[in-house]
Amino acid sequence: MGLLGVFGINDGGLSLVVNLLIVCLVAVWFATIYWTHADAQRRMVDPMLINCATAAAVFPFVGVLVYMIVRPPEYLEDARERELEMQAAEARLYGAGFGLCPHCDAEIERDFVRCPSCMRRLKERCGSCGRPLQPGWRMCPYCEAEVRSPEGRRARRRRPSEASGDQPAVTEAPPTS
Repeated sequence: MGLLGVFGINDGGLSLVVNLLIVCLVAVWFATIYWTHADAQRRMVDPMLINCATAAAVFPFVGVLVYMIVRPPEYLEDARERELEMQAAEARLYGAGFGLCPHCDAEIERDFVRCPSCMRRLKERCGSCGRPLQPGWRMCPYCEAEVRSPEGRRARRRRPSEASGDQPAVTEAPPTS
């Protein structure tokens, strides 16, 4: 009486079929453990999570089912590809004359001086020709005028009379006698 005699199987052919079925189930179980480990490596970065997913797969078939429910929805490669596509789309938008506001991420054109959404100043205008200037420019490429720093412009706006040398006229009340 063999191992399967315990289950009441005494036929040699039937015993062979049951033994093959058990071997197949064990092979499928090891295959699911391997698949879970390989799939976790393609979907997760953290080695601790990968090892936990593999350990869960050791519980026959239930661990793999739980892993399939809680695993990340996309592969790491797909997430990287999506990010590259987003960067390429943003570069195409910028190349077509569009960009994103650095403050509110609204779509703006390259020559906008202010964002129409958040109303923040994006660029300064040239004092000579009035065209928009990039923040790092020291000279206007359109009219070749020297660009002053924003601090110098603010100081000039505050004290226009000092730049010309004129002092503002002070009016006093006439003396009363």
